[in-house]
Amino acid sequence: MSSDRDAAQGQSRAATASGWIGSALEYYDFFIYATAAALVFPQLFFPSADPTTAIIASLTTYGVGYVSRPLGAFVLGHIGDVYGRKKMMLTCLFLMGFSTLAVGLLPTYAQIGIWAPVLLIVLRLIQGFAVAGEISGASSMILEHAPAGRRGFFASFALQGVQAGQIFAAAVFLPLAHYMDPAAFIAWGWRIPFLLSILVVIVGFIIRRKVEETPTFVTASERGEVSKAPVIEAFREGWADIIRVMCMALMNVIPTVTTVFGAAYAVQPAYGIGFSKDVYLWIPVLGNVVAVLVIPFVGGLSDRIGRKPPLVVGSLLAGALSFGYLYAISIHNVPMAIAMSLLMWGVCYQGYNAVFPSFYPELFKSRIRVSSMAIAQNVGTALTALFPALFTAVAPPGSANIPVVIGCWTLGITVISALAALSARETYRIGIDDLGLKTAVPIAKEEYHRLRSASVAKI
Repeated sequence: MSSDRDAAQGQSRAATASGWIGSALEYYDFFIYATAAALVFPQLFFPSADPTTAIIASLTTYGVGYVSRPLGAFVLGHIGDVYGRKKMMLTCLFLMGFSTLAVGLLPTYAQIGIWAPVLLIVLRLIQGFAVAGEISGASSMILEHAPAGRRGFFASFALQGVQAGQIFAAAVFLPLAHYMDPAAFIAWGWRIPFLLSILVVIVGFIIRRKVEETPTFVTASERGEVSKAPVIEAFREGWADIIRVMCMALMNVIPTVTTVFGAAYAVQPAYGIGFSKDVYLWIPVLGNVVAVLVIPFVGGLSDRIGRKPPLVVGSLLAGALSFGYLYAISIHNVPMAIAMSLLMWGVCYQGYNAVFPSFYPELFKSRIRVSSMAIAQNVGTALTALFPALFTAVAPPGSANIPVVIGCWTLGITVISALAALSARETYRIGIDDLGLKTAVPIAKEEYHRLRSASVAKI
């Protein structure tokens, strides 16, 4: 009996490590590609007499990664629900890792002509396709291996990996870009962060290979209860929760306001601000450091008080703090802007960020869990990619009261997310086999906390 418990605990830790490293690879790729698309790809892959045209073309390749995400959500979600969480996660790992590695090996326009940008776009589409399944697969895998009463804590590590991946990327890319000779960096130095992704693939494969398929999926498979068409079933039975998750995923407006619109507002002379760009390169780094510390705490808190309280409170506070962040930029107060961004994004936003990896999959039955979460989350997140353009349209450079206008939009969007969460059923005390059932009866509080305390003591 003791050996069975030890094995289960080992699988819980292995599944968590597996999800963590996959998420880290995903956002390591995200950050280095975004940086390279701005710094070096225009010169190497999109030569043009007009530098502006080259930059636009390069940044467009970054954006096409979002185009393939819905397709990836459908295909990879199907694999996760029909063939297993483990097979899906290995597929994501190899697709992400080797497409990132291939970017680092890609010949330039001077070497192979038009095929250089074509291949770059293809690789970016593959990356976007793979990204679409990573978080839903990792969250479901960790959730279904987690001990009783600890699903929120363990699942939160999938998002801690996201933040850590961005820190790793900054630790590799920013020193190279800053200290290397510019000519050497353009010639070959930029390739180093992409090539290093092979190390993460190797470590990720070693860990993921050792993780067993989840007990939930194994049981369903043995009973012949695995869905043959999970996407169709998801929309037929879980459409209301899919819409809820889409709305909650709009919370991605907070990092958008912080690192995309906020940064552009701060550094673009057209807005009349003109802060140093170096300052805003460090905002995501500092924010992610804070997030890495906060996420496990909030995930564990959601196991004690429920998923909805930290998600709702964190969403509303983050939306309200956007006014202060944008105001600090408008009055040229750099320390205040950094402090507000860390509070808004590094702390309050994690009320949502740390909880959704457990809350989203808990809303759906195991037979449609991965497909439902992947589709809903990716559609909602893709919509947030339109926000910078929307904000620029409603508050163009030179317009008055930008902090108030954009703050109102941001708060309004976070209110939608909070209301979507409030409308959902609480899940933290629902047994793993009853998740997704509208008639599920929560475990009594006393019994739940006894189970949770026992799980904490074992780990």
